[in-house]
Amino acid sequence: MILNFDKGVYYGLDKVGARIWELLRNPLTVAELRDTIVTEYDVEPDRCEADLQALLSELAEAGLIVVTDARSP
Repeated sequence: MILNFDKGVYYGLDKVGARIWELLRNPLTVAELRDTIVTEYDVEPDRCEADLQALLSELAEAGLIVVTDARSP
């Protein structure tokens, strides 16, 4: 469960989502997140990356994370 204090909204995460949230404590690339999840769970890399992109987009739209381009200085 994630609480956005500014908006007063709760977000529920399943087991994998909670693991991703835990991993996001440190800056990681999408590839690093994907590789960790693929190693820990029975999921195909392409499916994992697509689901991961969707989750990260939702979290960013909600203002819970900031996504940056790793190539940016």
